[in-house]
Amino acid sequence: MRTTVIAVIAVLMGLTGPVFAADAAAGKAKFAVCAGCHGPTGGGNPALKYPRIGGLGAAYVAQQLRAFKSGARDNATMKAMTAALSEADMDNLGAYVATLRP
Repeated sequence: MRTTVIAVIAVLMGLTGPVFAADAAAGKAKFAVCAGCHGPTGGGNPALKYPRIGGLGAAYVAQQLRAFKSGARDNATMKAMTAALSEADMDNLGAYVATLRP
């Protein structure tokens, strides 16, 4: 009973993770394209105004990718870069980016 109550509270508070675990290895393969602007360790390129993304939280990165894809965040380059990404791709990229240390 206590476990059920805790689980319900966690769900209501949004503390549960994604239903499917993200695959950082699959994200690494997809990140090759991202590295062109954000750098191989996600350190960004301040001179070209590409932000540092390495080490950001996995959920945050996936959320931002979804926002670019949907147009909720207005950036033509990122909208184009995310157009072909699946939901799993975005989760996997988030998981991989979270492992980077710029």
